[in-house]
Amino acid sequence: MVRSAPSMLSAIMVLAERQKLWGYALVGLGAALFSSKAIFIKLAYAESPDAPKVLAFRMIVSLPFFVGIGLYAFQRRSKTELPALSWRDLSGTLVAGLIGYYIAMILDFEGLIYIPAGMERLVLFTYPIFVIVLGWAFFGERLLARSLWAAAITYAGLAFVLWQGFSITGWTTAVGATLVMLSAITFALYQLFAKTYIARLGSTIFTSVALSGAAVACVLHYAVASGGLSLVASPRFWSLAAATGLVATVLPNFLVNAGLARIGPQSTAMISTISPLFTIALAVAILGEEFTSLDALGTLLVIGGIGLHTWFDMKAKP
Repeated sequence: MVRSAPSMLSAIMVLAERQKLWGYALVGLGAALFSSKAIFIKLAYAESPDAPKVLAFRMIVSLPFFVGIGLYAFQRRSKTELPALSWRDLSGTLVAGLIGYYIAMILDFEGLIYIPAGMERLVLFTYPIFVIVLGWAFFGERLLARSLWAAAITYAGLAFVLWQGFSITGWTTAVGATLVMLSAITFALYQLFAKTYIARLGSTIFTSVALSGAAVACVLHYAVASGGLSLVASPRFWSLAAATGLVATVLPNFLVNAGLARIGPQSTAMISTISPLFTIALAVAILGEEFTSLDALGTLLVIGGIGLHTWFDMKAKP
């Protein structure tokens, strides 16, 4: 029996809605898992407060997955009519990876030694604002008044959170927040720099090459800093490093990319604004971090500012 055109259209619409719901769920779960990174790191620091060591062990666990995914993507690409990858594109991708996943991560991990996990996530979460400013300053992109309003709201909220930290710990908050802020700036620069190479290589190959190169750099950094590549650590430390690599790095990348394919980048960015809320909730529940009314106000302003920027971005594009 041949289905009528209206019934076929209705079935297609139902399928599309289900795909969107799956997309929202995948991105939301990915954002939640990404938010666990700071919690695992803080727990690992209780075993060994050594940022290069934690980052190196995280990358050692993650590297086989990125290499395997990259080789699979290369094999699939070789069977298509797409142009061959150039050494220039691959070397540019490696440089981008060193900026975004080596330098930025070292700064972030060092900052987490000094400030709470919830505060780290809020400071790091401001990187979209730096994408706007750096894009205008160095990449010829437009700077709109509405983006400035979103930035003002975001940094007003961040000021509340940091002031609360200054009143309790003083200079340690300043050091930690500065390191994480530099990480946010570096990651924003990476995103702007990476655009061209993602378009040429595709997101899967780009991510695999960039993260593989960064992983090797992180391991070498640890080897130089510690005077040798010692992999001796407690079982608890290894399990936390594995969780940081798999639960907070590899798995959420897959989930967010799968959701991105279903709902698009703008909706993905909007849903990802829930990530700091998860980090704060986990930090309070697991690490016992304090969360005051002033922290709540600052958090709402930070998330509101980033959410406003994302909303404007969504409305500006067809």
